Amino acid sequence: MSLVKNPSMVNSEQPLLAREGFTIITICIAIVLALMNTSMFNLALPDVILDFYISSSTASWIVSGYSIMFAISSITFSRLSDFVPLKRLLIIGVLALGIASLVGFFSNSFLTLLLCRIVQASGAGGIISLSMVLYTRYIPIERRGAAMAINMSAVSLGLGTGPVVGGLIVDNLGWHWLFILTSFVLLLIPLMAFALPKELPSKGTFDFLGGVLLALGTTFLLLFTTNQNWIILIAGLIALVLFVIRIRKTKDPFVLPSLFSNRPYLILVLLGITGYICNFATLFLLPQILTQNFHFSAGHAGLIIFPGSLLAIISSRMVGRVIDRFGNGYFLKYGPIVLLSSIILFAILIGHNWIGAMITYMILSLAFTALSSCLSNEISRVLDRKFIGSGMGLFQLLQFFSGAFGVAIVAIALEKQHQLSLAVAYSNIYWGLALLAVVGVLSTFLYRKYTPITQASKI
Repeated sequence: MSLVKNPSMVNSEQPLLAREGFTIITICIAIVLALMNTSMFNLALPDVILDFYISSSTASWIVSGYSIMFAISSITFSRLSDFVPLKRLLIIGVLALGIASLVGFFSNSFLTLLLCRIVQASGAGGIISLSMVLYTRYIPIERRGAAMAINMSAVSLGLGTGPVVGGLIVDNLGWHWLFILTSFVLLLIPLMAFALPKELPSKGTFDFLGGVLLALGTTFLLLFTTNQNWIILIAGLIALVLFVIRIRKTKDPFVLPSLFSNRPYLILVLLGITGYICNFATLFLLPQILTQNFHFSAGHAGLIIFPGSLLAIISSRMVGRVIDRFGNGYFLKYGPIVLLSSIILFAILIGHNWIGAMITYMILSLAFTALSSCLSNEISRVLDRKFIGSGMGLFQLLQFFSGAFGVAIVAIALEKQHQLSLAVAYSNIYWGLALLAVVGVLSTFLYRKYTPITQASKI
């Protein structure tokens, strides 16, 4: 395979993967294990709360802290891919995920557990974001929609099988064994070394200070949501102000300021944020609803969640074909509407009927998969090629930050409604999420307004 100089192949013929199918399969296996690791621990939260005598809001940091590091890692690896070979970065991500999993198996305190989850997230975020960069850089646009859809099917498989497998492991072996399953990702390293394209490193600088300021700012803001300490809020805002100053002054910023002037890109990011918050909040809430309100075991709760993910997996190939043949417009137009409908159904049914909840999650999962696939593909169209790495990284970063904040706020909302019945509390939360889903629907109309019809894929 010929060596390719890394940063983006601007204005030249797009290089191709010599082993495209094998490479996609290898990456998708890594994605499944990474996302299973994300969703499995939702089923373990009740046991972790009991084992370490902590509150729900404290336990939510297992999800929120993971999401924050996942987000930071996503854009960090994406920015590094502009001048560091993809193969090297992907193997580093796999090593971080796998080694932290082995260490996590022996964790005997909440702090150790949380630290291992954060290191896991640093590797998992790199795997997900670099897969997007890989497809954009090496797969032609006429096949890219199918590749993105396969990627999203892997995401759905990981998120969907996570609750099933996680529930069974928690019921029969205990939550520590969840780490062992994720450590199997280390077996993929030889396959990646064989399949991934060889690239030459190029000169480049990485804005470490900008990344630290962004991580501190968002972490402090999330801490404020859980403990309402105003000093932490002020520290977070100061860090974010310094971050904005930093990216405007430095030559190679952590986030390219020019991305914030690309209005179609920002609207697509907003649409992605609404989808991620609704999906992440549901993956956090649904296991607790099924175990606490309907008294299912963790394993049975996972089986109820699984059909939604299975439907998304089965439909992903059709989604990819539609995107490649007709563009992204169909799913950009109707995906947010279906997502809103599913959230309203959750608000009506969630506390009263577990069968209705199962069917509604099937609708939400299908809408989320289709919407995420077309958003990733559409962003690769609206951004200049030299901004793909940074743009996809920022997209992932904002999605997972929003997911982290969404989970934290939902956990707080549950605690604030402790005097209400569980059914009413869960329903109230979903009515709040419905307002957010309306923003997603409005984003589609804004995208049509600010984007030419050819660029908007004929919405």
